[in-house]
Amino acid sequence: MQDFAGRVAVITGGASGIGLGLARRLGAEGMHVVIGDVERPALDAAVADLTAAGVDVVGVSCDVTDADQMQSLADTTMDRFGAVHVFCNNAGVGGGGLSWETPLSMWDWVLGVNLWGVIHGIRSFVPILVQQDAAHIVNTASVAGLVAAPMMGPYNASKHAVVALSETLHHEFAIVGTAARVSVLCPGWVRTNIATSERNRPAPAGAGSASDAGDVVGMDAEQQTELGRQVLAGMIANGMQPDDVAAQVVDAIRAERFWVLTHDGDDSWMRAVDSRLQSAVDRTNPQLNLLA
Repeated sequence: MQDFAGRVAVITGGASGIGLGLARRLGAEGMHVVIGDVERPALDAAVADLTAAGVDVVGVSCDVTDADQMQSLADTTMDRFGAVHVFCNNAGVGGGGLSWETPLSMWDWVLGVNLWGVIHGIRSFVPILVQQDAAHIVNTASVAGLVAAPMMGPYNASKHAVVALSETLHHEFAIVGTAARVSVLCPGWVRTNIATSERNRPAPAGAGSASDAGDVVGMDAEQQTELGRQVLAGMIANGMQPDDVAAQVVDAIRAERFWVLTHDGDDSWMRAVDSRLQSAVDRTNPQLNLLA
């Protein structure tokens, strides 16, 4: 897709972080923008800011874990604009701990947002995209979809699945002969609110039960989560700006490029990715490369 002006973009998780960066950039390209987000105050603030910047924007409350709400996001967009040309499956949350101690409620929540949100987005928006003369879907995964660091089981699993789904979609688009294209966004550290994403986490049912806690390493599940949050917050504090990520995404859409690795020029990130892939080629055991 070369011409963005007058076309329509929809972005989930669009009220902050990478999603808001995408809304700003796509709006600046002349697109009509619809942002969906579960956090109403942030959504209202984002709509106000984008409107002030001259973007034709609509905000829709949307929980991506709910298939009906995702369909409603699609229906609202079609009622307002009659088409969707760029869909950014962007909403995401973080969470983890030791894989065998991470509460089931954490697994449900992270996979619900990061994986099922993408699945719902594909089911609701791809049927619209494939009818356009030019269209693109961007699925936000992570470098954690290409490498697997410890203490991030739910997040790693969800992001690896998004990469696999995106590649599957790429091949399916080729088979059916649509003009639609797909990119998978695999960012490294970016200055977002993901370290505090638990602010939007539903209260877990049965919290405190044997299946929802553990202390094998001397910390219960809540303590492990808090430690992980603190480490993550420190990493992303010096991360890339969301607007810079959005610029890379727009370039990828124009070039019809599948892979969007935001930190491609960073030796530490690429060493981790390349080492993991080379391990598979050489049939050697995985080595831990810390992403710092």
